[in-house]
Amino acid sequence: MEWTDQGVVLSSRRHGEGAAILELLTRDHGRHLGLVRGGGSARSAHLFQPGNTLEVTWRARLAEHLGSYRCEMHNARAAALIEARTTVAGIQAIAALAHLLPERDPVPGLHAALELVLGAMVDDGPWPALLVRWEIGLLTELGFGIDLSSCAATGSPDDLAYVSPKSGRAVSRAAGQPYHDRLLALPAFLAGGRGEPAASDIIAGFKLTGHFLERDVFGPRGVAMPAARTRLIGLLAG
Repeated sequence: MEWTDQGVVLSSRRHGEGAAILELLTRDHGRHLGLVRGGGSARSAHLFQPGNTLEVTWRARLAEHLGSYRCEMHNARAAALIEARTTVAGIQAIAALAHLLPERDPVPGLHAALELVLGAMVDDGPWPALLVRWEIGLLTELGFGIDLSSCAATGSPDDLAYVSPKSGRAVSRAAGQPYHDRLLALPAFLAGGRGEPAASDIIAGFKLTGHFLERDVFGPRGVAMPAARTRLIGLLAG
């Protein structure tokens, strides 16, 4: 079997004498692992840094085998990503969260959104807001989507300001005001607001997605939220 695709590097670990096992989030084949012969050498190390996008060809005798990758650089970002503590924490958090995805299930929308996040990281764009949106997409792919289209109480799409921590549905300002202290804040940039989000809105966005990641994903598995994600939020808040 053989296919060619593009994939964002999530992780790489040495295997045997000089090989490496490479974990990618690919465009058409989802989260996918493969063996890279010679990938453990110092000469190849720059290729396999998290955040780089590679052109890869995967080969295996049978579909269920680990298989092997032949790799070429498509977009080298790692050197730019390690220049700031926030982007280092960001790519580490992304890699840890992407590991939640089942292997080999295509998630083309999530891959495309990740390319946007990484591009904004390199260009010093509004990547934290894009990362919050990416986490919402991740929750959807995992089967725990958040519905921000209309108010759970009235059905109206107008003036959405909260999210129910139980149902994951948006709530309008008027409908939620009587019990606002029991609801999660919906930052304006997730409710159709324009302009660059304030730092407080970004933190509110991560609190929103974090609630559902903790309740529906990490909690049931008995594992902690990735430390890199917690570190990133602290850096953004500081």
